[in-house]
Amino acid sequence: MFHRTQRLFLRPPFPEDWREVYRGINDAGVVRMLARAPWPYMPEDAQDYCSAARDPQDLRLAIALPGHDGAPLIGQIGLDCGAEVPEVGYWIARGYRGQGYATEALHGVLQMARALGVRRVEAGHYLDNPASGAVLRKAGFVETGEVRPTHALGRGGQLVLARRYAIDLGGGEPEGDMDGCREDVRKPA
Repeated sequence: MFHRTQRLFLRPPFPEDWREVYRGINDAGVVRMLARAPWPYMPEDAQDYCSAARDPQDLRLAIALPGHDGAPLIGQIGLDCGAEVPEVGYWIARGYRGQGYATEALHGVLQMARALGVRRVEAGHYLDNPASGAVLRKAGFVETGEVRPTHALGRGGQLVLARRYAIDLGGGEPEGDMDGCREDVRKPA
């Protein structure tokens, strides 16, 4: 899946992207805020991430910044549709933070989720990462009131407290069961 926002291009990571992914994420300050990235982050991790077969229940997208000098990758964003309620996660490389790119990419992914029939998306951030909470709120997420221990692979797998958020994308209650990121079953009218 591909999506264009005002300033960004969201696309699947390609195997040849591994160097740019590695440069952006090989930063202890980035990885420690992620649940699934290991630390230390090795070139092989980036190669595996970029060349891994895509799980149809997992929407992984590179965040590219098109310009006169090409379209460098400035981060990644994903929607885990294998969860009961799809969950979004993202990171932005140092040097590109504070410019609204995470919020813009998040709006783009939410548009894609709506197109796929997703009714609700959840997210969270570690309590020591309030900037991510600001991104979520700017994108329309609201706090659920839940704070729960969440694994942080980048912190050696330890449990870290995370504040939970959610956004409802559809009008009213879902009309049927969710199968990943698609609404396949509907109640008769």
